Amino acid sequence: MDQTAIKNTIFMRTLRRESCERPPIWLLRQAGRYMPEYRAIRQKVSFLELCRNSQLSAEVTVMAVDQLGVDAGIIFADILLPLDAMGVGLRFAAGDGPVIDRPVRASADVDGLPTFEPAEKIDYVLEAIRQFKKSRPECPLIGFAGAPFTLASYLIEGGSSRNFDKTKLFMHKESAAFHKLMAYLARLTVAYLSAQKSVGADCLMLFDSWVGSLSREDYEEYVLPHSQAIFEGIKGLAPAIHFGTNTGGIIDLMASAGGDVIGLDWRVGLADTWARTPSLQNKCVQGNLDPCLLFAEPELIAKRAKLLIDSVGGKPGYIFNLGHGILPGTPVEHVKGLVQFVKSYRPAKGAGAVTPESVGKI
Repeated sequence: MDQTAIKNTIFMRTLRRESCERPPIWLLRQAGRYMPEYRAIRQKVSFLELCRNSQLSAEVTVMAVDQLGVDAGIIFADILLPLDAMGVGLRFAAGDGPVIDRPVRASADVDGLPTFEPAEKIDYVLEAIRQFKKSRPECPLIGFAGAPFTLASYLIEGGSSRNFDKTKLFMHKESAAFHKLMAYLARLTVAYLSAQKSVGADCLMLFDSWVGSLSREDYEEYVLPHSQAIFEGIKGLAPAIHFGTNTGGIIDLMASAGGDVIGLDWRVGLADTWARTPSLQNKCVQGNLDPCLLFAEPELIAKRAKLLIDSVGGKPGYIFNLGHGILPGTPVEHVKGLVQFVKSYRPAKGAGAVTPESVGKI
């Protein structure tokens, strides 16, 4: 594997906040149900079977990179695989999403969680990374994990939730047990991400999908220290991306928690948020086109992508992405068209980045 070639890719140069000719582009859920080839594979195997099959996972990851022409791959896996390794009874129910058959509902449940090495229990993800890097050694690869709060919410709720009422009740009534659970998940996440780096991942990403459900006060008290512990634990291993959804009210706190790149969803103005937030000033920013726009006509997709790129004004450290994952049913040609536009578009000279002083004038 030629590490020099990887370091000189536009994706890795942008992570170092070097000035580049254009923003790199990769897309959340760039391999998924919107692709006919992916659906054909899923007709033969279940979602968990696909995740546990290293050859198929690597194949799906390569497929997205090759078909779309993106600047980075992200290994095909799921944030809940560590929960599967815990033996809590993870399954995916048709129409209902993930289900945990043995949820955490009491302090004793936290005490009973097993100690294990992710490199042994989730080795199929590591093997998929090896296979991808063997197949596409020139392409940067993102490894990832779910953040403690998001994993804890699935464990406590027993699956997906709209209001996270069980999680918040446990958090406040069983604070000591909740912190113990978060610390356990943070240690597990550091080990999991470190293992992914050791087998070839070039960048590491922490998904805190549901942390936007919390108030600032609760984030600071119950989440921030555990997220900080993760980024401290992987410091120096690889550039790290920190992403959550509906996090406009806590984005400054997320940035202070850690990560070289902060992902923004479509609910906030990317350039505005980057310019106004002190804790973002020395970080890269990723995002944040609304994934629903990919259902629109190509002209509108290109127009909105242009506005987003123009708003940044060539500021180093910008990674083009969606504000969340590609949705099922999205036309594949629209996704390809977006990638081609971002890779070919060059803003007119003289376009300036949004600054705190210019925000009010936009």
